[in-house]
Amino acid sequence: MKGFTLIELVITVAIIAVLASVALPLNELVVQRAKEQDLRRALRDIREAIDAYKQASDEGRIQKKVGDSGYPRRIEDLAAGVEDQKDPKKARIYFLRRLPPDPFADAGAAPANTWALRSYASPPDDPREGEDVFDVYSRSEAVGINGRPYKDW
Repeated sequence: MKGFTLIELVITVAIIAVLASVALPLNELVVQRAKEQDLRRALRDIREAIDAYKQASDEGRIQKKVGDSGYPRRIEDLAAGVEDQKDPKKARIYFLRRLPPDPFADAGAAPANTWALRSYASPPDDPREGEDVFDVYSRSEAVGINGRPYKDW
């Protein structure tokens, strides 16, 4: 068997380099797309849980004070649960099994700290935290594949 010449070796290395340079951006796109799917799922799950909490509050199953909106005071309450006021045993009502983290946030942060919160009293064009949690959105300043910033999803 004959060995490679220097020219054949250089050409082989060049071909591998070109293939690797094409594969790397494609891999980054695949990773970004997966994170975007996770973000969509997490936002949907949390928003559905907030809506279920509000419905339970409107039904009188969650204790609320006069003037309260009926939305959870803390995002953690969705997973920690609250006492069911209509249950004689005061069993807890859970709206999420666990609070999902924002996939674009730091991996070491607590899930509740990864989300930006909007209160019921906050206007839609200027979301701010307040007395309750009416909505959540990503803190990421990055822009998605679709051209929209993640914080606007």
